[in-house]
Amino acid sequence: MALKVRMLMRRLLAAAVIAVAVLGLIYADHPAQSGLRNATVLIIRHAEKPTEGSVLNARGEERARAYADYFNPLKLDGQTLIPERLIAAGDSPESSRSRLTLTPLAERLNLSIEQPYINGEVHELVKLLRKSNQAPTVLIAWHHGHINKLLKAFGGDATALMGQGKWPDDVFDWLIVLRFDDEGRLIPSRSLKVQEHLLPGDTAQSPGS
Repeated sequence: MALKVRMLMRRLLAAAVIAVAVLGLIYADHPAQSGLRNATVLIIRHAEKPTEGSVLNARGEERARAYADYFNPLKLDGQTLIPERLIAAGDSPESSRSRLTLTPLAERLNLSIEQPYINGEVHELVKLLRKSNQAPTVLIAWHHGHINKLLKAFGGDATALMGQGKWPDDVFDWLIVLRFDDEGRLIPSRSLKVQEHLLPGDTAQSPGS
C-alpha cells in the first residue's frame, strides 16, 4: 500500500511540474501580458543591397530616403500612422542594412533605432515588445529570410499575409501591417500586405489597396 501511495505521489508531482512548466510558457507568451494592446506593428525588409558588402546600394539608399516621407505619416485605410518606435536587426559583419534602411526616417522623426537582437532572435524580439512596449505604432526593419518566422512569433500566418511561405529574394517593396486588439492578440482580418509603390519599378499599388 505504501509503495502504491509513493508511486501515486511521484506521478502527481511529475504532473504538477509539467503543468507549471506549461503555464510558465503560456504566461510568458500570453498576449494579455503584452505591450501590443491596440498596437500596430509595421514590418519591412531592409532596402536593396549590393552584390558584395554590408551596406545599401544606390537604390537601397534611395528607398531609405523615401521611407522618411512614406512613414511620416503613413495613411492606411483612413488611419494616420507615425512610427513611435524603430527597431532594426542587429548589425553584423555581413549586414548593417536594416539599420541603414531606417536611418533617414529616424533622423526625420528624431528617434533612436533600437537593435536589441540579431537576425535570428525573432522570438526574443516579440517577447520584448509584449513585455515592455508602449508605442502604439512600431516599425521593424528585418532580413527577409526571417520575416516569416517573425510573423509567426507575432501569431500571424506568413502564407496568408504574404501569399507565400517566405519573403521572395528579389522583393523589397512590401510592407506588412499587423494590428492587435485590446488584449494584445493579432487581428488577422485587419492585418495585411501593402505594396509600397515608392520607387520606379515598384508594383503600382497604393497603400491600403
